[in-house]
Amino acid sequence: MFEQQLINGLTLGMIYALIAVGYTMVYGVIQLINFAHGEIFMLSAFLAVTFITVFGLPLYVVILMTMGCCALIGVMLDIFAYRPLRQSPRLAALITAIGMSIFLQNLAMIIWGSRPKPFVQEALPSFLRTTAVTIGEANVSWLQMSIFITASTLMIILFLIINKTRVGTAMRALSQNRTSAALMGINVNRVISFTFALGSSMGAVAGIMVAIYYNTLYPTMGYVAGVKAFAAAVLGGIGSVPGAMIGGIVLGIAEALGAGYISSLYRDGIAYGVMIAVIIFRPSGILGKSTVEKV
Repeated sequence: MFEQQLINGLTLGMIYALIAVGYTMVYGVIQLINFAHGEIFMLSAFLAVTFITVFGLPLYVVILMTMGCCALIGVMLDIFAYRPLRQSPRLAALITAIGMSIFLQNLAMIIWGSRPKPFVQEALPSFLRTTAVTIGEANVSWLQMSIFITASTLMIILFLIINKTRVGTAMRALSQNRTSAALMGINVNRVISFTFALGSSMGAVAGIMVAIYYNTLYPTMGYVAGVKAFAAAVLGGIGSVPGAMIGGIVLGIAEALGAGYISSLYRDGIAYGVMIAVIIFRPSGILGKSTVEKV
């Protein structure tokens, strides 16, 4: 049982990590907690099902198209909702983020309805529901293997973008000091929009994975997943991309073990408990750095 719960938790953790990097990248660059990020995760699942049912596209094309659409939605959010508030107090941007979250959630209800829907199983290769390997008493399905490999690949690509490219260097410069970065010739708005696009495209893949894994999608699915991913980002140290990855994996494993050994009723409560415990005992998270506010 332990091995199976560990594998289930690792699968969940990789998904949480993909969503959490979206939160942490935006926070690292403009110190905004983008609460609408969970709704982009939700929209990706509905967009994917729409592309499959309306256009009959294969799954890999659907994933790429959904990533592009969600990246565009992320950029539009930045341009129309957050950019006008760049010089405003942080509270204004935070309230706007909550408002955009509610707006996108209700927009999804208007377009696709409020009832849960199944994912289009015909679009999936049949082998995804079969066992790939057996480890002790645990069975690892090809779907879980696919989630692990896809999420790992995307995280490696994200790491290379941030650490080995000019735009990644610009993102790191903005996270250090936005004014100094602008004086050095960095186009601040363009880099921030790229950050939103990158984080949203990662969240899009996570949304499709969750819809396939649980075979259901509904307009409020972004709220719960968003809170858990935010808890993962806080656990790892919000603003730290490696921290978000580690936080997601730790939270996923903790949730699976808690559900398996205590009760599945506490599955969601574990995320809140972890977030509260981290805020009380280590506010900077696992890899976060403590900062001193100068007055």
